[in-house]
Amino acid sequence: MLVNLNEVLKIAESKKFAVPAFNVYNMETAMGIFQAAEELRAPVIVQSYSRLFASGAAFYLAPSVLKGAEKVSVPVCFHLDHGAGEMEVQRALRYGCTGIMVDCSALPLEENIAATKRYAEICDYVGVPVEGELGHIGTTKESEMAEYTKVDEAVRFAAETKVAALAILVGTAHGRYKKAPHVDVQRIADIHAATDTPLVLHGGSGIPDDQVRESIQAGIRKVNFGTDICYSFLDKVFETSRDLVAVDIFMRDAIENVKKFAMEKIRLLDAEGKV
Repeated sequence: MLVNLNEVLKIAESKKFAVPAFNVYNMETAMGIFQAAEELRAPVIVQSYSRLFASGAAFYLAPSVLKGAEKVSVPVCFHLDHGAGEMEVQRALRYGCTGIMVDCSALPLEENIAATKRYAEICDYVGVPVEGELGHIGTTKESEMAEYTKVDEAVRFAAETKVAALAILVGTAHGRYKKAPHVDVQRIADIHAATDTPLVLHGGSGIPDDQVRESIQAGIRKVNFGTDICYSFLDKVFETSRDLVAVDIFMRDAIENVKKFAMEKIRLLDAEGKV
């Protein structure tokens, strides 16, 4: 069933787990996620990167996600990930997203607050909650990481923007890590204690399981997985015989591999059976 971002986060907060947010790129990756969520009775967030909305690919992908959410009996939020600007946000709303993440984190604090607040107000007109980002969460290719999110700035950001969720920088990055990251669990706990806003951990692919569990205990309520979804899909595609020319048959094992990956993360985040 299709729900909004607030609804899945409320479940996570009340039961003290984290909702897995899986980035999907095509119908097949979405199918694997939906099958895993239904089988394990877990609420999930199915999200797509901003570039899919910018390129127009989301125009074709969104109907598959919405139909999948309609088919399953567990709560599903359809989310824009790292919305880059007005065009992407407007398209996401038009295509049926029930959660919007806007990334203004590269801006100075004052500008980030002002821009995020504006998006939150616009999306609120149509009842769609917004996730913001404080502390620029870069990529694993970058040589240096930005300064971690400060507690006092997080309190101010949450109060002034009124976002439904807040992505914070605590040691993670987007992409595949060259070496395991070290998550600042204490920083998560401090921000969680100081603000009522659900916290989000980006760059979930490759974080050691023990750090993920500790982060959830400290207050993380949404964890993003993108890169490892790609690997789970493509690894199986590259293994599949090219003698299979019927695309639907060719894709079966890749879908199953995405499902397997999603089930592992659902269990890791303690989201299984939370419906």
